[in-house]
Amino acid sequence: MDRERHHRLDSTPLFCVESGPESELLVVLIHGSLDRSGGMALLDRHIQGSHRVLRYDRRGYGRSWPHPGPFAVDEQVDDLVSLIGNKKAVLIGHSFGGNIALAASVRLHDQVVGVSTYETPLSWMDWWPGTTAGAMAVASSEADAAENFMVRLIGPKRWNELPERTRGERRREGAALIGELNALRMKAPWSVEDISCPVLCGYGSNGAKHHAEGARWLANNVKNGCLVELSDAAHSAPMTHSLQFVTEL
Repeated sequence: MDRERHHRLDSTPLFCVESGPESELLVVLIHGSLDRSGGMALLDRHIQGSHRVLRYDRRGYGRSWPHPGPFAVDEQVDDLVSLIGNKKAVLIGHSFGGNIALAASVRLHDQVVGVSTYETPLSWMDWWPGTTAGAMAVASSEADAAENFMVRLIGPKRWNELPERTRGERRREGAALIGELNALRMKAPWSVEDISCPVLCGYGSNGAKHHAEGARWLANNVKNGCLVELSDAAHSAPMTHSLQFVTEL
């Protein structure tokens, strides 16, 4: 049975959900930008039969809104470390969440036995394109950032078809979105030389070219990296190809 709770970090609570039996390893699902723990729920369902699973709304998103920040990776790793405690963990990060997983593996050393990333942005690299959804968001005001980000990802028609409440919830998360994406462009949140655990570097065959290139770069430069392509999948694979995701990644 799922157990929902607000985990208090200093004065700010983070919403998280735990499910599945107690197990030797805790599997932690880390969502991407402008998403929330619900975006990882299908992955959770496939994993919870055999492992304890934790997913959470990152600071500034979903039920962990509002949050005063800051929103850089270092502070988000602080959150994750507090949530994990002293448990051994496998970290699965979608998009921006992959950077948090990789940085946490450096901080926690042997406590993290493996990391799985999917289409993780390497925005600080000089070859990373300046025309991505993230680039459009950081060029916007807080009020417009979330809408511009979502329109770039799903198109104006699908954005306008979302319920007004959903659009309002996304718009209010603009501060978290701009904060984390700007920080990621300023400096690398981890160094490949410091990552020693096995890392699966995933991308979708139907995804953007720069996401595939980022996954290849990561697999080629991390000591124990392995490249994984999900066939017929795009950036939304945790929702559209969840069983394939947990089987191959």
